[in-house]
Amino acid sequence: MTTPQFKQLRRSYGFDEVALVPGDVTINPDQTNPDFKIEDHTFSIPILASAMDAVVDVDFAILMSKMGGLAVLHLEGVQTRYENPAEVLAEIAGASNDKVTALLQKIYSAPIKENLIGDRVRAIKKGGGVCAASVVPTNTKKFAPLVVEAGGDILVVQSTVTTARHISKSLRGLIFPELIETLSIPVVVGNCVSYGACLDLMRTGVHGVLIGVGPGAACTSREVLGMGVPQITATIDCAAAREQYFKESGRYVPIVTDGGFRKGGDVCKALAAGADAVMIGSVFAQAKEAPGHGYHWGMSHPHPALPRGTRIKVGTTAPLEQILFGPTSVTNGSQNLVGAIRTAMGFCGASTIREMQQAEMVIAPSITTEGKSWQMAQQ
Repeated sequence: MTTPQFKQLRRSYGFDEVALVPGDVTINPDQTNPDFKIEDHTFSIPILASAMDAVVDVDFAILMSKMGGLAVLHLEGVQTRYENPAEVLAEIAGASNDKVTALLQKIYSAPIKENLIGDRVRAIKKGGGVCAASVVPTNTKKFAPLVVEAGGDILVVQSTVTTARHISKSLRGLIFPELIETLSIPVVVGNCVSYGACLDLMRTGVHGVLIGVGPGAACTSREVLGMGVPQITATIDCAAAREQYFKESGRYVPIVTDGGFRKGGDVCKALAAGADAVMIGSVFAQAKEAPGHGYHWGMSHPHPALPRGTRIKVGTTAPLEQILFGPTSVTNGSQNLVGAIRTAMGFCGASTIREMQQAEMVIAPSITTEGKSWQMAQQ
């Protein structure tokens, strides 16, 4: 007698388990076009900086915008709880490992000052930057109008897991079609990892979806909650949802693979898996201009009862410009990310990100170790 299976598991893949296959035709890297669009906003590089306090402040957002990308400001962190967030960030960076969690819980228990939301948005706009601001679903209806009134360009509604259908005690929770109808700016939502959830979110009318649950270097949701899908599989599944929605609606909704990136090769693989852009945290936390002083921490870390995330020391390695455009001074792929994107696009024969999404990929669990014994021995 055959024993029935309760659940059938399928194999999923992360960045280190796949590889790109060079195309039959190659293109000069400088002739590739890695543009990325969110509605009427076009960015010359398909890279976003994560909405995390150790990564993005007003100055970093302005700088990232001037370099062609987009930085998302966390509107429920130290930037909106304290008049002088730089002092608080320095205190977090200076705390000992055994005291930092309690310190973060204390710092993030301070109330959000709503006047600072407008102040931070206006500061980014005054500096010539495109302003994207992130809020959690619970506070979206209250804070979104403040972002729009201050001149914000893009609203990001973000939590560990976001779905279009949510059951709660609230009679009138956050309803995305109603939110979008009331706002004059694009709305990007996240995070999700499955075909069904992504398709449902796109059908609400959102303008972009963030992909990834728990892959970030400073996030421990996968350990604490046991939840997540490796980023290559998550991206492929959500890209399939984007294509299905495009077929049924004629409206193209970009997806952004969010988290888990360590090097340029990871970024290139995410784009080939179907992403329109990527969102990066820890690599940018290493920038000289990052506000975290060489540290990085997850935004769920300060939870009063279930902190998820850990402060990690990433160090300060290079200016943001060098991380994005080189010239690189390291061999681990953590600098000149845009150069890596353009080179991989050229090798794959892709002149645009849309064409890069069609690049062949193979399952290759030995791709980072094959023939690399000398490199591994010297690490």
